[in-house]
Amino acid sequence: MSEVPLRYDANGLIPAIVQQHDTGEVLMMAYMSAEALELTQSTGSTWFWSRSRGELWNKGATSGNVQQVKEIRYDCDADCLLVLVHSAGPACHTGARSCFYRTLEARVQASGKN
Repeated sequence: MSEVPLRYDANGLIPAIVQQHDTGEVLMMAYMSAEALELTQSTGSTWFWSRSRGELWNKGATSGNVQQVKEIRYDCDADCLLVLVHSAGPACHTGARSCFYRTLEARVQASGKN
């Protein structure tokens, strides 16, 4: 991907949405630096930049819930990544399969148009 002109933010980060490759389930969202992306590509497992700790982290290195990378895509603006993985275990630090296990109520107003 080094030939692709990815657009990192002012902090040198790009959002990465992680999705289970065979089911489409969205597992998590984190940020990657150029170094994290390079490590992800070279190792085949996901690496991210921890904004709170200010360091690289390899998903599953301590928990064992490693994400095996199947494909990395980028969006039309080249400012967001979609990482398709095989995740055998939970993706969320809470132990949930996905970080997206909570729901907000939608407040959709009827427009009166059909």
